[in-house]
Amino acid sequence: MPPSSPHRIFDTARRMVLRRRSQLLSKAPGAARFILDDMIEDVQERLDFMRLEPTRCLLIGDQGGPLASAIAAPGREIFATDCLSLDEERPLPFDPCDLIVSLSSLDTVNDLPGALIHIRNALAPGGLMIASFVGAGSLPILRQAMFAADGDRPAARMHPMVDSRSGAELLQRSGFARQVVDSRPLQVSYRSFDQLIADLRAQALASVLASRTPPLSKSTLQIARQTFMDQADDQGRVTETFEILTLTGWKN
Repeated sequence: MPPSSPHRIFDTARRMVLRRRSQLLSKAPGAARFILDDMIEDVQERLDFMRLEPTRCLLIGDQGGPLASAIAAPGREIFATDCLSLDEERPLPFDPCDLIVSLSSLDTVNDLPGALIHIRNALAPGGLMIASFVGAGSLPILRQAMFAADGDRPAARMHPMVDSRSGAELLQRSGFARQVVDSRPLQVSYRSFDQLIADLRAQALASVLASRTPPLSKSTLQIARQTFMDQADDQGRVTETFEILTLTGWKN
């Protein structure tokens, strides 16, 4: 009996549209990219701490190539790609690599265990995977605002996210050795609800759920704005939290 297909949570076509839009928006002066910048800095620190000297590296989601530039070294091969040209739910079309880094991408694949297995299979023996994405502790104030706007009939406006416990289970299920899961909060302050939404769109963090929900009306959108701004401090700024979840695993 053939294996069943994974449940379709995300709309793959919409995911691609949002990624393309993010690439265009990222070229504008002052465009938000703090999520990716934080992840790249963290990956560099991890590699420095481990004193890892990989020969073949695959970077997924290194938009603009800053990580590739940072880890470039004589004799090191670096391959860069993203979800616009790579189907993460299929075997990766690369020879075995010593290091595979995935940045802000795996949180919206329908078959996350399968994607992790494909990454492990693309690693050489002793190779390392580092996968970072936005985790389940993210955007608590925005979630509260969305619930308030929808009232007694809440809609699925934000997709489910992976927490640390689920991340550990995923690494174990996909066969990685020396599994490590950790998370850290990244806090960003906003003067308006609309600026937060703009930052989410610029970084391809808007919803790509397969099940569509009706848009907020003008009145319910105003409720969301007001609920969000009710959390403002004395300076009129709301501090929202992004949880960065990082999965690290080795191949035996």
